[in-house]
Amino acid sequence: MALTDVTHDAQDFVPAVEVEEVELYHPKTWLGKYVFSQDAKIIALQYSITAMAVGLLALVLSVLIRIQLAWPGALSFITPDAYIQFVTMHGMIMVIYLLTALFLGGFGNYLIPLMLGARDMVFPYVNMISYWVYLFAVLLLLASFFTPGGPTGSGWTLYPPQAILPGTPGSGWGISLMVISLVFFVIGFTMGGLNYVVTVLQARTRGMTLMRMPLTIWAIFTATVLALLAFPALLVSCIMMTLDNLLGTSYFMPAIVSLGQQLDYSGGSPVLFQHLFWFFGHPEVYIVALPAFGIVSDLLSVHARKNIFGYRLMVWAIVVIGGLSFVVWAHHMYVSGMNPYFGFFFATTTLIIAVPTAIKVYNWTLTLWKGNIQFTLPMLFALAFIVTFVNGGITGLFLGNVVVDVPLSDTMFVVAHFHMVMGVAPILVVFGGIYHWYPLITGRMLHEGMGQFHFWVTFIGAYTIFLPLHYLGFLGVPRRYFEMGETNFIPESAQDLNAFVTVVALIVGVAQVVFFINLFWSLRNGKQAGPNPWKACSLEWRTAQVPPGHGNFDDLPVVYRWAYDYGVPGADEDFIPQDLPPDQVSTGKGG
Repeated sequence: MALTDVTHDAQDFVPAVEVEEVELYHPKTWLGKYVFSQDAKIIALQYSITAMAVGLLALVLSVLIRIQLAWPGALSFITPDAYIQFVTMHGMIMVIYLLTALFLGGFGNYLIPLMLGARDMVFPYVNMISYWVYLFAVLLLLASFFTPGGPTGSGWTLYPPQAILPGTPGSGWGISLMVISLVFFVIGFTMGGLNYVVTVLQARTRGMTLMRMPLTIWAIFTATVLALLAFPALLVSCIMMTLDNLLGTSYFMPAIVSLGQQLDYSGGSPVLFQHLFWFFGHPEVYIVALPAFGIVSDLLSVHARKNIFGYRLMVWAIVVIGGLSFVVWAHHMYVSGMNPYFGFFFATTTLIIAVPTAIKVYNWTLTLWKGNIQFTLPMLFALAFIVTFVNGGITGLFLGNVVVDVPLSDTMFVVAHFHMVMGVAPILVVFGGIYHWYPLITGRMLHEGMGQFHFWVTFIGAYTIFLPLHYLGFLGVPRRYFEMGETNFIPESAQDLNAFVTVVALIVGVAQVVFFINLFWSLRNGKQAGPNPWKACSLEWRTAQVPPGHGNFDDLPVVYRWAYDYGVPGADEDFIPQDLPPDQVSTGKGG
C-alpha cells in the first residue's frame, strides 16, 4: 500500500499566500522585551505567572477554610465574617482569575500563533494592553482585602440583595471593588479574545485549513467565542448591581426591610441577577473545560503515538458543546424561585449536553486503544483528567435532575461535584500541559522524580478529599457554614471525616510547592530538551530554535497534512510533521 493512502489528508497542493508578511516590532530594551512586550509568548508567560501567583493565594484561602471546618475556632482570626469572605474570594479567584486567564491568556497566547504557523497575534499591541488590564483587575481584587470591612462575603456568585445589604461583610468597598475588578477583567479579556478569534481565522499559514488545526486550537477558539458572547451578561449584571448599590436603583433589589428599616428599594428582581449571572456562569464552565478537552486530545495523541480517533467528530463535539452551553444555565437555579416549569426544559438540555461530552470520552478511549502508550508525566495527567472529568460529569447528571437536585442543593455534594469537574479536572490538564510544553518554553525538561511525586500525591489526594465530600452531602452537611454545632441529623463521624479531609488537603497543598520548586530548579538544572523531545507532529515544535524567538519561524512553514500522523504504516519514523512535503517522507520498505 502506498504511504499516501494511509496518511490523513496529505496533499502536494498548497494555496498561494493571501496575506503579506507582517512587520514585527522588535524591542531594544529589557523593559520592552519582558515587561511591555508585544510578543505573544512573553504575554502568555505574564498571564501565567500572574494567574498562578493569585491562584496560590486562593490555595492558601482554601486551606484556611478547611482548617476551620475540621477544627472550628483553632485559628482565632477566622471569624464568621472572615470565613465567608475567604470562601467568596477563593471561588472567584479560582474560576475567573486563575483558570480562565491561564487557559486563554496563557496557553492561548503561547500556542495559537505557534500551532497555526503565524509570526504572532494579529494585533500585538492590543494583546499587550489586554494583559495589563487583566493585571489591573487582579490588583483591584487584591486591594479589597485592605479596605474597611474587607472583601465581599456574598459568596462567589455575588447574589443580591445579600451582596449589598449592610449585614453582609464587605458590603461597601468589598463588593464595589469586586464588581469593578470583574468589569476590567471582561474589558481585558475582550481585547485578548478578539485577537485569538481574528488570528485563528486570518493568520493561519499556507495549507493550514480549519480541518487541519490541532484540537487545542479548535477548543481555545470555541471557548473564546463563548467568552465573547457570555461575558457581556456578567458585565451588564455587574454594572446594574453597582448602580443598585451606589445610586439606589432597583434592578435587582426588591422592596426590603434591613435591620428593622424599610429601604428605598422597590420592584427589583434578585432572580433576574441569577439568570444573568448563570447565563455567563455555565458557559464559563466550558470556557475552562473546552481548552482542557483540546489539550488532553493532543497530549493523548502524542504520548500514545496514535492518530486522534474521529477528528472531525471531535471538532463538531467541541462546537456543539459550546452551542448547548448557552441553554443549560438555569439548572443552577432549581431552588431559586423561578417558574418550576423551566426545570423540565433545563433538565432536558443538561442531559443532552452530556451526549457530545460522552462522544469526546469515547474518542479519547479509542485513541488510546492499541496505541503505543508512553506513561510520561503529560500522559499521566491526561489520563487522570479523563477519569476525574467522567467522575465529576456523572455527579453533574444527578444535580441536573430537579428531584435529585432539590435535596442536594447547597450541601457538600455540590461542592464535591463542582470541584471535581471545574477544579481538579482542569488543573490536572494545566499541569499536563506545563509538563508537555515546558521543554518548548525553556529548552529544558522538568525533573522526572519531582514530577512523579507531584502527580501521584495530587491525583490520589484529590480523590481522597472530594469523594468523602459526596458522602457528607448525602448526610445533609450544608456548604458555606462557618461551624456546624450540634445537630440531630448529622452524626459526629462527619466531623472526623472533615478533619481527615483537611489533613489530606494540607498534604496536597505541600505537593504543589514541590511542583513550583521543580519549575524553578529545572530552569537551570533540567536536562537539555533539544528540538521536539516528544516527537510531535504539530508546528510549535518545528521552530528554528528552542525556545522559539520573536517571530517564531525563520521562514513560515507550509502545511501538507493534519497534526496527528502518528504510527503511519510504511513510514520510517512513527510521526510525520505537518510541514513535511509528501515527496520527502521516507517510506523505507513500505512505500
